Amino acid sequence: MKKLGMYISMVLIITILIPTVIVKTFNFVPKGNTAQGKSLEQEEQIIEKVETPVAIDYTDSTVKIYNTKIGIVDEINIEDYVKGVVAAEMPAEFHIEALKAQAVAARTYAISRTIKYKDGHPDHPSAPLCNGIHCQAYLSFSQLREIHGETWIEKYWSKIEESVDSTKNLAIFYNGEIIEPLYHSTAGGRTEDIKDVFGGDAPYLKSVPSPYEEEAPKYRNTLTLTIEEFINKIKSKYPDANLTKDNLHEKLKLIERTLTGRVKKAAIDKIIIDGRDLRDLFSLNSTNFTFSLDKKLNIIEIETYGYGHGLGMSQWGANGMGKHGSTFEEILKHYYTGVEIRSIEN
Repeated sequence: MKKLGMYISMVLIITILIPTVIVKTFNFVPKGNTAQGKSLEQEEQIIEKVETPVAIDYTDSTVKIYNTKIGIVDEINIEDYVKGVVAAEMPAEFHIEALKAQAVAARTYAISRTIKYKDGHPDHPSAPLCNGIHCQAYLSFSQLREIHGETWIEKYWSKIEESVDSTKNLAIFYNGEIIEPLYHSTAGGRTEDIKDVFGGDAPYLKSVPSPYEEEAPKYRNTLTLTIEEFINKIKSKYPDANLTKDNLHEKLKLIERTLTGRVKKAAIDKIIIDGRDLRDLFSLNSTNFTFSLDKKLNIIEIETYGYGHGLGMSQWGANGMGKHGSTFEEILKHYYTGVEIRSIEN
C-alpha cells in the first residue's frame, strides 16, 4: 500500500503540478501570423521579447568593414566609422551643417546595409560594408594623418568629430523604416529620380532642385576628342557600328532623356544603348551630357553637368545650402523626400 500511495503521488505531480508550472512560466502565442508582413525571424523576436523594451544604442555597437586593400574584416565602433566616412567622403572645408548631414547619411547607410546584408554583401561576403567607394569610402585616423598631414588633423579633425558627435544616434527614416540614403558629389542643378536610373522605386529618392552648386569643380566639364578618336572609342565596344566621319551626325543620336536632362537611351547606328554605358565608355562625370560636332576643326566635344549618379543628396548642394543658412535636418529633408530624422534609440 505504501508503494501504491507513492506511485499515485508521482502521477499527480506529473499530470497536474508540472503542467501548471509550465503554463505560468511561458507566455503562449496564438497560432498564425500575429505580426502581418513580418519575416519568420522578426516573428521569433516578437515572441521572445521581454516585458520592458530595451533601446538599442548603436553608438556602443560595431560594424564589420571589409578592407579592400588587405582582404581582412575590421570591426569598428560605428561612430568612429562614421567619422572616417565623413572625412573620406566630404571635404573638411565644407560647412559644418553639410558635414552633419553627411554624418547622418553615412550612419543611416551603414545601418541600412548591415540590416540588408547581415550575412555579408555578395561582392564581399565576409562583411556587409567595405571601405571603398563600392559602399562608402572610409579612412582611419592614422590613414587621414598619413594622407593629409598633421596640419590638416589640427585644423579639421575636431570639426569632423563635432559633425558626428552632435548628430549622435540620428538616422533617416521613411514611414518608420530606415532608408538607404544614396548621395553623390554634384547633381548639376537637379537630382535624379531613382526610377530613371536603376528602374526601381524608392519614394524618398525623387528628383528635387539642387541649388548653390556652381562652385563645384565638376559642375560642368568638357571632354574634347578628334573625330577619329571618338569613332575608334565607339568601335572598340561596338565593332559592328557603321560610323564614319561623314555619317556620324546621322548615326549618333541621343534618343531619350530623363526629366532632368540625363541621357537614358542613345542610338549608335542601329544599336540602342543605355546612357550609363556611354558614360562608362568615355569616363564621363555623369549621364547629363551633350555632343557637339565640328567637322572643320575635326573635333567632337562632350559636355557634362554634375558628377555622380545624381540620386539623393548632392554634397556640393548640401554645402551651398549650409552656407545659405539651412540646418542639416533641412538639407536632408530637402534631398530625401518625406523623411524624418530621429534617434535610433527610439
